[in-house]
Amino acid sequence: MASLTEWKVPPAAQPRPEDYPYDLERALSSVVGLHTIIPPDAFTAETLGVERAGNGVLIGDGLVLTIGYLITEAQTVWLHAGDGRVVEGHALGFDSETGFGLVQALGRVELPSLALGSSKAAEIGERVVLGGAGGRTRSLAGHIVAKQEFAGYWEYVLDEAIFTFPAHPNWGGTALISHKGELIGIGSLQLERERAGKSEHLNMVVPIDLLKPILDDMRKFGRVNKPVRPWLGVYSTEVEDKVVIVGIAPKGPAARAELKTGDVVLAVKGERVSTLGGFYRRVWALGDAGVEVPLTLYREGLTFEVRVNSSDRAKFLKGPRLH
Repeated sequence: MASLTEWKVPPAAQPRPEDYPYDLERALSSVVGLHTIIPPDAFTAETLGVERAGNGVLIGDGLVLTIGYLITEAQTVWLHAGDGRVVEGHALGFDSETGFGLVQALGRVELPSLALGSSKAAEIGERVVLGGAGGRTRSLAGHIVAKQEFAGYWEYVLDEAIFTFPAHPNWGGTALISHKGELIGIGSLQLERERAGKSEHLNMVVPIDLLKPILDDMRKFGRVNKPVRPWLGVYSTEVEDKVVIVGIAPKGPAARAELKTGDVVLAVKGERVSTLGGFYRRVWALGDAGVEVPLTLYREGLTFEVRVNSSDRAKFLKGPRLH
């Protein structure tokens, strides 16, 4: 894959071995390239594409931890080692609450695993490395600039995401490596913020502590063995302290209830909402997937009530292909 091999981080931004108290080269060798093929009729094919590429991190026993959108509905998974070897993988599972994805290598990878650290212990200002597949030339020296809530437009909230600067150019599935040489997060997004009158790009990273309680379930069942949150199938954003729907998932619960792009969500079961995080948490507090969600909407000068029969997001997705 050209996207896995034909680019480099600028030399001045690459991590230098002498700046870290651990074996940098060994730690970075745990990061592999990830290439997936998704069926054209998959639920996420239109939004995420039918061919996806990024990174993953070996965490033991041929297990590769990545960001879930890279492997959601994947029919074929290939793992690319830094030395050019390619090994087929199997998409074990995806957790929509955290965003983590897990892949099992189907052949011998023969690379070291990266030990899991503590994302809670990571401090703002800490020097870190964003490790990409291919070693130091595709990795980035950076630091943690924030630990705070992140709410995504796809019905997703992290209570305390990690934000790093500068941004890795191939951020999906990168390894956030602490000053101790341990894995403390997985790269998810690139975001832009205004600082001192200038725009700068950050990476949003999913904290590794969220993996520890769910890892065994993901390995055994492909998902977390607990009741599932209700899913509406809306894409939303915040505009001037209002929650505005900017997209509707085809054939999802919101589409069946005839919600429309441009609708403003005023309240959930009578409780007003003004932030994405508040909106999602209020929906999730109503019960498990399948619960009826009463919404108060504003559309074209009219305020009205609608009831949405929520669903389990996973029921709309193709399951992993068994090998």
